[in-house]
Amino acid sequence: MIENWENDQEKLVQWLDERQFSAIRAWLSEQNAVDVAELFEELPSTQQPTLYRLLPKALAAEAFAYMDPDTQEVLIHAFTDRELAAMLDELYLDDTADLLEEMPASVVKRLLKVSSPEDRRALNQILRYPENSAGSVLTTEFVGLKADMTVAAALRYIRVHGPNKETIYTCYVTDNDRRLQGVLTARELLLAREDDRVGDLMDTHVIAATTTEDQEQVAALFARYDLIALPVVDSENRLVGIITVDDVVDIMQQETTEDIEKMAAIIPTDKPYLRTGVWELFRNRIPWLLLLMVSATFTGMIITAFESALAVSVALTAFIPMLMGTGGNSGSQSSVTVIRSLALDDIRLDDIFRVLWKESRVALLCGAVLAVATFLKILAVDRWLLGMAVTLPEAIVVCVALFITVLIAKLVGCSLPLLAKRIGFDPAVMASPFITTIVDAISLLVYFGVASFILST
Repeated sequence: MIENWENDQEKLVQWLDERQFSAIRAWLSEQNAVDVAELFEELPSTQQPTLYRLLPKALAAEAFAYMDPDTQEVLIHAFTDRELAAMLDELYLDDTADLLEEMPASVVKRLLKVSSPEDRRALNQILRYPENSAGSVLTTEFVGLKADMTVAAALRYIRVHGPNKETIYTCYVTDNDRRLQGVLTARELLLAREDDRVGDLMDTHVIAATTTEDQEQVAALFARYDLIALPVVDSENRLVGIITVDDVVDIMQQETTEDIEKMAAIIPTDKPYLRTGVWELFRNRIPWLLLLMVSATFTGMIITAFESALAVSVALTAFIPMLMGTGGNSGSQSSVTVIRSLALDDIRLDDIFRVLWKESRVALLCGAVLAVATFLKILAVDRWLLGMAVTLPEAIVVCVALFITVLIAKLVGCSLPLLAKRIGFDPAVMASPFITTIVDAISLLVYFGVASFILST
């Protein structure tokens, strides 16, 4: 964050104790808003309000948007209504909406009370959109131009209204009913002649999102078209707001974290790890653990059913963990690859047969190599070095079962995420723990089936 961070922090605390406010203000004015926000998290809550009041106005609002909710709540309680209204006036509406979603009801009531009527209407509209939709992350602070404006008039408009907008680089052209007509950039305006019309310069082929579109699809549009801002329209193509690239970075981080948690059999949470209580972590983890534990009893039932066969060929028991582990790993490889490809829109549901064909060929190659390697390992390590009494037929059983298990595991691993997507579930649910549990049962059935066929002949 800052060079000699500990020394700077100690110096700042000393200045606060000595009430050297001019030195603090001068030092803070040279810092980045993100670093200032992190600084507040390290200070005692009793010193945070004093330090905040020493920040320059613009820096204070920007830093406030980056602070964690606990620090924000401390400051809000310390603010007078006048200070709170001034701070909200400096915040962009999307940051204010995020703040309202994080705060307790009593704090939200106070925030709305000191907001201007215009901001209150806009905030209520944003908060009414479905969670994780484009409407819930948009901001209404954008530059809106008219097609009949001249370039000179458009530039004058941007100079007057631009300071209060989230971005002035991308400008949107609407008609009198706010219907989106086109888009152009500040660069195009600056390079055009002053008497050119905006309508002649704008691009009418506008890439836009609807208010109810999922935020993950919004992030995909940014990635596909290299956007820095995206207009959001309602069902009648009226421009409601825009989403900027800094919000999309947060969306991508949130969606990636959610997928990782689902793939690890954890109910997703939007809180940082250190701010999540033990009880909440327990509630997020125990449902899947219970489900997977109960489902794993099927493997025990299968082993019990073939107990007599194992008694005849005890050596086969030693290879059960290897077989189950390899099958689970093979299925996980395929499922993770498909889940990621679905997230990146590299494959679609209609590609299921192409995916199965490709994974089957990969499975044949992997299964063949693993089977040969296992056969050599049984001969060289298990029989020769470890002295295990593994007969040649038993070695063949292990290798054939491994080959079939890898083939089935990869086909199951690639198909389940696609089927989950088809019926409306998040494909990330069909990841490692779930796939492993299914493949464990299948691998045992295959193992004992192959053993019964080969050893009984």
